[in-house]
Amino acid sequence: MTSDKGLLIVLSGPSGVGKGTVRKEIFDDPATTFEYSISMTTRDRREGEVDGVDYFFKSKEEFERLIEEDKFIEHANYVGNYYGTPVDYVVETMEKGYDVFLEIEVEGAKQVREKFPEALFIFLAPPNLTQLEERLVGRGTDSPEVIKKRISEAKRELKLMNLYDYVVINDDVRAAKNRVQCIVEASHMKRARVESKLRKTLLEVNN
Repeated sequence: MTSDKGLLIVLSGPSGVGKGTVRKEIFDDPATTFEYSISMTTRDRREGEVDGVDYFFKSKEEFERLIEEDKFIEHANYVGNYYGTPVDYVVETMEKGYDVFLEIEVEGAKQVREKFPEALFIFLAPPNLTQLEERLVGRGTDSPEVIKKRISEAKRELKLMNLYDYVVINDDVRAAKNRVQCIVEASHMKRARVESKLRKTLLEVNN
């Protein structure tokens, strides 16, 4: 038995760590009940990505207009492109009692922490920087110059894992997916979420 309000689950980590791959593994599991909040970005669409499924792809001008209208929970400019989480869907879905899953960049996660301190923050880390660089190169979507920038940024972001509640090492996608699901399940049983409702049920006295 848990609080009626859904959890806000934030999965974040350096570029190339496999956030999207782990997220896909989670949502391919028929047992998954999370609602995925699709992020918005101005970066180019990669091969196989679908607008409205992987991201909402917007122009820089469209994105900046939405920033002015305060339509994001968080937004960040990362390696020359904007990324952000639209606010309305997240709040409405949580109020209905559903868990909302965000897969976002580290800078964005810092903003979410300020606005939703009660959210569940999970940092996805690489086993080592060598594997991270191999993943970025193997992806085949970035130039050597961009990869160099991403590695430099990853080193800085790894120092920010102290801002998270849990750290999951992505040494195996399926194992990482299972670890994330276990963390969410345990978080639903935290006393702060259960106590108030349980007290009413167990200590209720019929007059």
